[in-house]
Amino acid sequence: MNYPATGLHHVTACAGGAQEDIDFLTQVVGQRLIKQTILFDGRYAHYHLYYANANAEPGSVMTTFPYKRVKGRKGSGQISATSYTVAKGSLPFWVEHLKRSKTQNTGIQERFGHSFIRFSHPAGLDFEVVEDAQDHRVGWSTPDIAASESVKGFHGVVLSVRETAETKRFFVDALGFRESGIDGNYHRLETGKGGHARTITLLHEPDRPSGSWTFGEGTVHHVALNVPDDEALAEQKGIYDELGYTDCSEIKDRMYFHSIYCRCPGGILVECAATAAGGFAKDEPFDQLGRQLLLPPWFESRRDEIVAMLEPIRVPETNMPAPATAPGLQPSQRPADFVHTDKAASR
Repeated sequence: MNYPATGLHHVTACAGGAQEDIDFLTQVVGQRLIKQTILFDGRYAHYHLYYANANAEPGSVMTTFPYKRVKGRKGSGQISATSYTVAKGSLPFWVEHLKRSKTQNTGIQERFGHSFIRFSHPAGLDFEVVEDAQDHRVGWSTPDIAASESVKGFHGVVLSVRETAETKRFFVDALGFRESGIDGNYHRLETGKGGHARTITLLHEPDRPSGSWTFGEGTVHHVALNVPDDEALAEQKGIYDELGYTDCSEIKDRMYFHSIYCRCPGGILVECAATAAGGFAKDEPFDQLGRQLLLPPWFESRRDEIVAMLEPIRVPETNMPAPATAPGLQPSQRPADFVHTDKAASR
């Protein structure tokens, strides 16, 4: 059977403060902020911030809702860590980089023969950098993180589950993954040729209480898998229905991609996402990504009301591509830092 999902598309988590999230993901993790928009659901305005590698590729996109209104409860039935790949031999750099940035981390560990470091976001979200010599995607570089040490994109996600059997069945039967290894309490599932951006790891934690499933600071809300188009989304929904996974949404328009959502038996929310025409550059030039607040057309008439609910933020100057990575862009053409301080500044 041919399954539509080809690997990871994005991961979405709930952070705390918007500025601390931007600072952490652009300066500590070293990704590029590629989109400022808002959460499309609910009564209150929250940012929806997108971060990615140099090419803003699916499989590298971390998105966050700064969500201070509600504190999340970490536990099983959640994504416990989001893993990025880095070059082979670069972990000693990351040990020193995390030390300089005063970021709590585990030091170098090993899982399935790969060396990795787990470290923590100010809101309590856990991330990993995993050495992978086979990943040739281009990471975003900053003054503190050279291209040779940069995160290239996702390796995968680690899911905390109290029981593994039904979660495995969901990923294997409904999404086309296969089990490719067990290392202690870790069970590795891969799709396609496996490896970076094609790996889901289950962490068996039978005694861990369930975590919250709602939006809440310090918890990961969902993982999204990449599919080619809307036809593939409909095909995937048909597979869910055929197998009896009836908790699947209709196709939703997320502006930059179209999505369906289904909660797997272990509790983790799994999205399938098809990138829309134009992708993340559909409403702003690629070399200007992430510089200003963008709203979907159906919210534009409420811009003043929405902006009034949002925390002022500053986008780092390092978010602008250097001339070498943006052909034809001269230094004099770089705009000043976008500072969202009032209603006018966000227009």
